[in-house]
Amino acid sequence: MTSQPSASPATPPPALTEVEPYGVERIPDSERTATPLDLFRVAFGGANTFSTCVLGAFPILFGLSFWQGLAATVLGVVVGALILCPMAVFGPVNGTNNAVASSAHLGVHGRIVGSFLSLLTAIAFFSISVWSSGDALVGGAHRLFGLERGTLSYVVAYALFAGLVLAVCVYGFRFMLFVNKIAVMSATVLFLLGAIAFAGDFDPSYAGVFTAHADAATQSMFWPSFIGAALIVLSNPVSFGAFLGDWSRYIPASTPHRKVIGAAFLSQLATLLPFVFGLATASIIATKAPAYVDPKAPDFVGGLLAISPSWFFLPVCLLALIGGMSTGTTSLYGTGLDFSSVFPKLSRVRATLLVGVLSIAFIFVGRFGLDLVQSISTFATMIITCTTPWMVVMMLGFWTRRGWYDPDALQVFNRRQRGGRYWFAHGWNWRGMTAWWVAAVLGVLFTDIPGQFVGPLGDVAGGVDISLPLSLAVAALLFLALLWLFPEPRAVYGPDGARLARTADTPVPPITGDGSEPVGETVVATR
Repeated sequence: MTSQPSASPATPPPALTEVEPYGVERIPDSERTATPLDLFRVAFGGANTFSTCVLGAFPILFGLSFWQGLAATVLGVVVGALILCPMAVFGPVNGTNNAVASSAHLGVHGRIVGSFLSLLTAIAFFSISVWSSGDALVGGAHRLFGLERGTLSYVVAYALFAGLVLAVCVYGFRFMLFVNKIAVMSATVLFLLGAIAFAGDFDPSYAGVFTAHADAATQSMFWPSFIGAALIVLSNPVSFGAFLGDWSRYIPASTPHRKVIGAAFLSQLATLLPFVFGLATASIIATKAPAYVDPKAPDFVGGLLAISPSWFFLPVCLLALIGGMSTGTTSLYGTGLDFSSVFPKLSRVRATLLVGVLSIAFIFVGRFGLDLVQSISTFATMIITCTTPWMVVMMLGFWTRRGWYDPDALQVFNRRQRGGRYWFAHGWNWRGMTAWWVAAVLGVLFTDIPGQFVGPLGDVAGGVDISLPLSLAVAALLFLALLWLFPEPRAVYGPDGARLARTADTPVPPITGDGSEPVGETVVATR
């Protein structure tokens, strides 16, 4: 059965230029006017971009053939989409973002893990979008107007582009949704136009380095390279795990879960368009301009411009601008939203600006002071190894709780209160926390991406990266074992009781403190 607060009549959506008033408090029922299609648009729009093309080029950079790279890409996208899609249900159920919802499984204070993960993800993908889009704009302007490709040109391009993204994020969800509606259609048209531009040069028989004539040392690196490429692709859908609730919280709680999950899954399958575009064009670059895919100093954007017909320079610039705006906003918006609750003196707008400034600093350091490809692959690795176990804990927690949550208790941290159903041990649920950090640490230790990042135990499996299946299995088994051996309070499971977990008659401390938010009704949402 489903018990929910009585629905209020829906109010018209605010104007695009009206700054979003909500932080991470529960969105009122009357304000929830988004649909699963809107979720699809935001999630797909955030990935249907130039920066995804850059990630799509990595299989070629790792030496794979086109067909091998396509197999790695499809594997990464499908597995990543399957891992990601259940994370979409937390927003409609609780009316808040996923980091706040994680209070139910990691504790009132343990929810800061989700905030940390969203910050890591935002910096990584905001940086990728600004780097790739800025490079494309400068390169396109150089080919079209003779603009000098010097440091000053890149600095100005990065700064202007980052400023535009920040402006959209400050206005909030509706403005971001508007940008993504435009991005989904326009970027798709530009990618299809690109397929026409490069059709004559594309050769699916590109062989890579793992040919029958390769030496034994090269042949031995095939599976490490294949799995490493798949993991970098997989990092793209997994990166949305901490953010899906930011967008789905505007979907009514009565929306069937299958529609929300389906929208999230299909949004990631659709990203095969930019991924395959990046893969195909990288194979052309490797044939016609191999200097641009040299693993020691790769430059996908420069290579793409080098092989593009002159009439495609302007579409490349438009693709960089529109797609980069989409990726940048979806990455940065949620982190600013969440950090406004972690630091109570910061409003959503101020928190967004702070995270944006920190990200911009990383962009300049990574671009001018570090190895760009190394920075991207290392961050992608950290996202997978740290975020995936957290997602496993969240999903198993949702399943064992039968989708039941107390929205008032979820807001205890944000209101600077104490107690409630999710207080556990001084605000920490050590069961979920232990399952997360043990699995994440093991994932880092066993990571092996050749030439990019190798953990201390990365060579145990003969150079094959087993970090993802290991961290997934450890997080799931350890969390379920801890729930059985050390039962949680019966009160956290609601009236229908627990599923595949024992409970204890442990008293729940009352919510105390100076929270200004009114106490809401408890929501039971199961399907």
